[in-house]
Amino acid sequence: MSVLNLQTAPEATVPKGFTPVTVVDGYVPVIDLSSARSTPAADRRLAAVIDEVCRTSGFLVVVGHGVPARTIAEMYRATREFFALPAEVKSALRADPADPLMRGFGRSGSLAASNADASVAHERALPDVSETFTVNRLGEADGAAALPADADRALLTPNRWPQLPGFAEAYRAYYAAMEQLAADLMRLFALALDLPEDWFAAKIERHMTNLTANYYPRQPVPPAPGQLRKGLHSDWGSLTILYQDDGPGGLQVLDKGGDWLDVPVIEGSFVVNIGDLMAIWTNNRWVSTVHRVVNPPRELADRERYSVPFFHQPAYDALIECIPTCTGPGRPARHRPVRSGEYIIGKFARAYGS
Repeated sequence: MSVLNLQTAPEATVPKGFTPVTVVDGYVPVIDLSSARSTPAADRRLAAVIDEVCRTSGFLVVVGHGVPARTIAEMYRATREFFALPAEVKSALRADPADPLMRGFGRSGSLAASNADASVAHERALPDVSETFTVNRLGEADGAAALPADADRALLTPNRWPQLPGFAEAYRAYYAAMEQLAADLMRLFALALDLPEDWFAAKIERHMTNLTANYYPRQPVPPAPGQLRKGLHSDWGSLTILYQDDGPGGLQVLDKGGDWLDVPVIEGSFVVNIGDLMAIWTNNRWVSTVHRVVNPPRELADRERYSVPFFHQPAYDALIECIPTCTGPGRPARHRPVRSGEYIIGKFARAYGS
């Protein structure tokens, strides 16, 4: 496996003719996707590396993803402008309590509360130290086309766009780029699982994904003991694609030895991790890893941080059940089948209240 150590040479460029898959090894490796679709052999190589990572940490950082830098920069600019608005302006965009997907300015909650594991119950009374803003394709004019007739019509609650020049345009462009990247990753996931490359396509074509901006404000007063920017949790859907800046107090993953490890921050990259539904699909062949966002050290508590996850969620009526290549004699399905839409609504209710 070719390795180019960007940790010791952060400004390094890939030498001519050198097309690595793993750019930086580690529990959360940096993977170069630029060879995807170039040849069947390149796709198989990428898929094999993804399978290995998803069997261990379930987290990777991707470069060579093809998302234009300007699309990312415009989203980041718009995000900073929104959270800099006066509190009363943001509050006017507060998510409707009847909206099961919490579009708009986020109401208080705790991601740790979405876990069924009693070991995190102590965190449930502690709200996350963050603000959020969320949009979803179901809140757009054509959203109804992505839902079956029996779905809750509250899922079509319109997106609550701030009156900022270029904001909606920046977010819609970024959302479209994330849709494409998610589809590319799901294609590679299918190959990694020894499935036809289009195996997931019909199940995600009418996806119901939240794009959420996280703002982690300065902390002039220390949070309560045990209170974090985001409490420990696993993500809920098929995969998450996260943009994060280099602000202090960042993302950490829990490794198999029980240690918390920092996720590397590389300019222009995305963090990708699999969610609970992918663990169900793969019969726990792939892991949905617990993670958290920690507070900054007190000497850096006057600095803000921003991150923007795309929580890829399959179509509302997609039945998530053990895929054929992940079961067999002596390896029965470990999870009951779940319907994607009903599953995600239940998770939101536990995290933020119904």
